Amino acid sequence: MLQAPPRAFARYVALGDSSTEGIDDPDGAGGFRGWSQRLAERLHATTSPNLHYANLAIRGLTTAQVRSTQLDAALAMRPDLATVFCGTNDVTAPRFDAARVAADVEHMQSSLASVGATVLSFTLPDLTPLMPLARLIAPRIAVLNRALADASRASGAILVDFAAYAVATDRRLWSDDRIHANSIGHARIADALAHALQLPDSDDAWRHPFATPIADTLVDRCSAEVRWWTCHLAPWLAQSLVGRSSGQGRAAKRPLLAPM
Repeated sequence: MLQAPPRAFARYVALGDSSTEGIDDPDGAGGFRGWSQRLAERLHATTSPNLHYANLAIRGLTTAQVRSTQLDAALAMRPDLATVFCGTNDVTAPRFDAARVAADVEHMQSSLASVGATVLSFTLPDLTPLMPLARLIAPRIAVLNRALADASRASGAILVDFAAYAVATDRRLWSDDRIHANSIGHARIADALAHALQLPDSDDAWRHPFATPIADTLVDRCSAEVRWWTCHLAPWLAQSLVGRSSGQGRAAKRPLLAPM
């Protein structure tokens, strides 16, 4: 049986936090590109030449904040494609309410599906291979991923399970802060979502490991740890202690649907 051709989309809206905003994937003009824009560019170049795209994401938001500040605006745009990714700021918060996160994700996915959108979400890998301190939140990430799977089954959303593949925590895909993907990582996420949508020239290469192992020394690793504690962990802890979010005072970079 011949496979149905990929569907063309007219309106793609991305909801989420810093990952969806595109942090640590520079666009060369002082801003960030990110996996959602990469996906939009790929759609525009293949199946959807008339695509309009909006990105409502703002860094630092919890899942509840994404729902309260972005969902209504997204629904008003009547998207036929939407991505929903959030939860990192929930699992790193002092308190983590898994049931609340699951309910908010399912509500967003179901609401977007109700206006005719194909909805994509994805899991967060265990970050312990990137930073041993992350073992403290590994159980929360596992709970979050189970909640995402349950929500996606209930809403009919497509869930890409990055957590199932070891390559997801290869350091070459992550920025120095070990929380955000770098440009290579954002490209892989976009490749995975394109594959989930069965776009032309997409395949499962995104889940394959790198051909060569990481070559570094003990001195390299120790130096990297010192830089991370000094440049990333300490400032983040200081910001958290005063209750300041990295998204305060920021607006979405692409709040309205616009042609690609």
